[in-house]
Amino acid sequence: MGHAILSAQTIEQCIIPQDWDRYTKEDHETWSILFKRQLTALKGHVAQEYLDGLATLGIDETGIPNFERMNERLRRATGWEVVAVPGLIASRPFFEMLASRRFPAGTFIRTRAQLDYLEEPDIFHDVFGHVPLLTNPAYADYMNEYGRIGLDAIDNKGVKFLARLNWYTIEFGLIRKPEGIRIYGAGIVSSFGEAKYAVGDTSAHHLRFDFDRVVRTGYYIDDFQASYFVIDRFEELFDLLKGIDAPALFAELREKPTLSPFEIRPEDEVLRRGSGDYWRDFPKTKAKLK
Repeated sequence: MGHAILSAQTIEQCIIPQDWDRYTKEDHETWSILFKRQLTALKGHVAQEYLDGLATLGIDETGIPNFERMNERLRRATGWEVVAVPGLIASRPFFEMLASRRFPAGTFIRTRAQLDYLEEPDIFHDVFGHVPLLTNPAYADYMNEYGRIGLDAIDNKGVKFLARLNWYTIEFGLIRKPEGIRIYGAGIVSSFGEAKYAVGDTSAHHLRFDFDRVVRTGYYIDDFQASYFVIDRFEELFDLLKGIDAPALFAELREKPTLSPFEIRPEDEVLRRGSGDYWRDFPKTKAKLK
């Protein structure tokens, strides 16, 4: 999960002031560079709901958003708010925040040397990538329910399965629209390279989203994905989580083998069979999946 680590922390220990006034001119210019080039990369590839969210929240190229001002708009839209955190936080407060409609966002911004990639999520990934879709009621409800199920996962040895669900929806999810497959996952939305690769490059498989397949499919964190899972509506994500019997579900999943993101299975509904040109040699170098 983008912000979760396993350790003992409370919500109160995790939340810090954003301290917006401390950002330098260079910080705001870095945001502007990232914002403008990312919108170019996303053109024709991103879900309209995401672009609507940017407009609703007033997130633009002028500089790093002020959480206090942005939250006024976000609360009016769906009752969510963004809270500042120092970086990766423990799993329980992470899920507790989502369950109470609070999204944890880091406050630092990457350096110019890190424009293309950094391992730990920064404010551009968190705010530009994640927050706009929280203005969409169906997606906002899914994130809220994900937090609630996440707390059940901690108590029932199911965190790794929720991490996979996070990876293939919240971070790297695609959605099918009348005009074609579109991006909604924050990991793609905020990545200059992957925003062009996920839809525009033919290397990756596009598979119809299936809950069992997704939560059993391992993932790697250091390269473009071999497979992406495609939903039809944001509402279906929320519907999948309603009424889950967490102890029974996670006990059942622990008895099943991990599936590979590199292979298409007979039961997969294939929307696009990837060429594999980009990732064909990955199984040798990425054998240890999460």
